[in-house]
Amino acid sequence: MDNMVIDTLKEVNALLEGHFLLSSGKHSNRYCQCAKLLQYPDKAEKVLKLVAEKVKDLQIDLVVGPAMGGIIVAYELGRQLGKPAIFTERVEGVMSLRRGFEILPGQKILITEDVVTTGKSSLETVEVIKSFGGEVIGIACIADRTTTDVGLPVYGAVKLQIEAWDKENCPLCASGIEYVKPGSRAIK
Repeated sequence: MDNMVIDTLKEVNALLEGHFLLSSGKHSNRYCQCAKLLQYPDKAEKVLKLVAEKVKDLQIDLVVGPAMGGIIVAYELGRQLGKPAIFTERVEGVMSLRRGFEILPGQKILITEDVVTTGKSSLETVEVIKSFGGEVIGIACIADRTTTDVGLPVYGAVKLQIEAWDKENCPLCASGIEYVKPGSRAIK
């Protein structure tokens, strides 16, 4: 299964090589730009079907994707699972629930992402969900890049091992190679 996902990500040029500044502030020589996959609904459907299979037996009432990367993933997983799908978004830097979306007390919620590395956006979304009395049961994603426990089960279509360095220890910086920042989150 991993090979099919990797092949699909390569086919749509979603697995990038170069020098990247990640949302975490770390640097890397590879980057997974899942937006390149999500522009092809037929390919995204096939990749996310693998995730839907992993979570289909969980009790899920609602799928919630943090903006930006989790919105389309939430929609597609919600569609495949027959569940409603909504999203959270940052308002003045704080993850929030807007647009008339509701989370009811006791609802079992699956968070969705394109890529999970540190879990920062997902964990911000957990706080929003808890503030409404919802219960988070896990995180579903296209690419699981986690290297540490994020405190929730992670259900990914593929597990990616991508090396990352602090700026001070980055061999690409030491070589004078300029970096690009492809992600959507501002780095503080």
